[in-house]
Amino acid sequence: MPSSIRNFHLAALTGAIALATSTSILAEPERVIDVSLPLGPESQQGVGVLKFGEELERLSDGRLAIEPHYDNALGAEREVIEGMGFGTIDAGIASTGPMGGFVDQFLLFDLPYIFENHEHAYAFLDSEYGDGLAQLAEEQMNVKFLAWMENGFRHETNSVRPIETPSDLEGINHRTQESRVQVDTWEALGANATPMAWTEVYTALQQGVMDSQENPLATIYDVNFYEVQDYLNMTQHVYSPAPLMMGLDLFNSFSEEDQAIIMEAAQIALPVQRKASQELEQRYLDELEKLGMTVTHPDLAPFREAVKPVIDEWAPTVGKDLVDAAINYEY
Repeated sequence: MPSSIRNFHLAALTGAIALATSTSILAEPERVIDVSLPLGPESQQGVGVLKFGEELERLSDGRLAIEPHYDNALGAEREVIEGMGFGTIDAGIASTGPMGGFVDQFLLFDLPYIFENHEHAYAFLDSEYGDGLAQLAEEQMNVKFLAWMENGFRHETNSVRPIETPSDLEGINHRTQESRVQVDTWEALGANATPMAWTEVYTALQQGVMDSQENPLATIYDVNFYEVQDYLNMTQHVYSPAPLMMGLDLFNSFSEEDQAIIMEAAQIALPVQRKASQELEQRYLDELEKLGMTVTHPDLAPFREAVKPVIDEWAPTVGKDLVDAAINYEY
């Protein structure tokens, strides 16, 4: 073949590829999945969900895409979980905090000092036990778990004093989520525990109605708790997963091929989200200290000892075998 003709064919082929590429980029997706997030795009949740969306588009050749909705724009976590079950919200990432109200076994993640570190939590969640909890969510909440993403370990902040031992919490008015397990935990540690809706917490701390709260570092930073709290105490008392979920009816409406793509995209995003969570945790710790918070790293042994009665009391409700499996899971 003469070189001029060969060059013509090459140019034509290159142009066709470029046209196909540009067409696929510009093509509208067949389905855009709305995804709710409690935090913003730069949070560990945002990193994970955006990676999920990126992989979803890649694996589906642009047919499937997501539309993230940040900072609880679609509702608080409980409303989002219920909305997925009812089919009024497509998908979302949310902490397991509200799930104990639907499925007793999810109270496991309200119990204190179950997981020693991230590796312990990941090993348990990625095992048959995590699969079993995900199955319960399908059966009792009508929600499909796509990946066990995370919020991270929770730590206490307050405006009264640094916390080195449980006795330092005595007399402190502490806000908990609306969970009886959490109330029992903080009362066992000596605080005056009061459940309060998330939307009221910042104002309550600002006005001195509450002295104390607890959350992962990303949340403490994201909602500016450093403006109304002087002390950050690395109590690491609870590990909070933040599973990425989809309404089960919506998930089942996709073809088997697209279901596989959705699950693969979520699993590719999972280690990216977990890595971002750990990296951001260290960055936020440094930033919060720079912003003026006094940081303590208490010996956790007395805290673990103080809350043992709470674990003993709630283990029958959660399932003693499940609690024991989580505490003793080898990793």
